[in-house]
Amino acid sequence: MTPQEIRNVARELRSLCPALGSLGVAALEGVLDRVQLLRVPAGTPMFGEGSPCRQFPLVLEGSIRVAKSSEGRELQLYRVMPGESCVLTGGCLVGGRDYPATGVVEQDARLVVLPKPVFDELLATHAPFRQYVFSLFAERLTELMALVEAVAFHKLDRRVAGALLGHGRVVELTHQQLADEVGSVREIVTRILRSFADQGLVRLSRGSVEVLDAGGLRRVAEGI
Repeated sequence: MTPQEIRNVARELRSLCPALGSLGVAALEGVLDRVQLLRVPAGTPMFGEGSPCRQFPLVLEGSIRVAKSSEGRELQLYRVMPGESCVLTGGCLVGGRDYPATGVVEQDARLVVLPKPVFDELLATHAPFRQYVFSLFAERLTELMALVEAVAFHKLDRRVAGALLGHGRVVELTHQQLADEVGSVREIVTRILRSFADQGLVRLSRGSVEVLDAGGLRRVAEGI
């Protein structure tokens, strides 16, 4: 990065990631002089299952979708948004393991990428950064436990209803994308969506689902 880019990114990180901002201006700019700034278009694989882990990305813009695949099916684990990083990456770096899942850029992303030596140095010497990494583990573990509960114990119609909520009136997702998000197959999700449409809860269009009755979907999601 150029000196101006370093100053600009330092300002962003002080806002998005206070753990790094607490380093102080000179120390933070010194760290940024040893990292990469990447722009990655949507659809680009960031890592694959079984690939080695050598760097720690911090998302400035865009998002990364992390998912686990098995026997042709895919289950979304979580998304990495601006100001966040990937807990699997942190775990793999700390444990010296390969990636157990895949990560794909979902929306055009801009990333600060810390090489493993920089990550290790910050983890060992800077307590706020160490606390940030451990808080990632705690936060994502809670989310993953909720996902396990949903997959193991909730009916699929409840999971589909929950996936449709919180995206606004028009959900710009295909049936396949919804199936990936809830860990099912497209044909079953399509049947559930048609059932929702018959009940007047949604209207189906190519590549999107319009929510007509958010309260009704919420009742389905909550099993009421």
